[in-house]
Amino acid sequence: MRGHRAHGALAAEVVAALAAAEAPLSPAEVQAALGSELGEDKVQATLVRLWEIGVVARRPVEGRGHVYWPMRDAAADAASRMRTALAGRRPKRAALRQFVTSLRGVDADRLRALLVRLRS
Repeated sequence: MRGHRAHGALAAEVVAALAAAEAPLSPAEVQAALGSELGEDKVQATLVRLWEIGVVARRPVEGRGHVYWPMRDAAADAASRMRTALAGRRPKRAALRQFVTSLRGVDADRLRALLVRLRS
């Protein structure tokens, strides 16, 4: 059994499990994906809280249950984190330069190609 989680850790694990899935998941499927001994009620409560704040979406399935999926995909989450990281930086140019110069190989090539397309 897992020990005490840091605040928000379970929610992050639940969202990650949903993002990794190929289709919406039921609470029991999320619990199985987490590979934990958490009760399904704990997972269900976490999913409901995430739904209430707009992090996940849900739809009813046969019976009384729901299936859940993340509202945003991993790419949107990464972009949001990058914007947040840049928001407090002055000068932003230095932070952007540091990021760009840290890219190597395929990532650098993809960014370069994207920038060229965006300029067109």
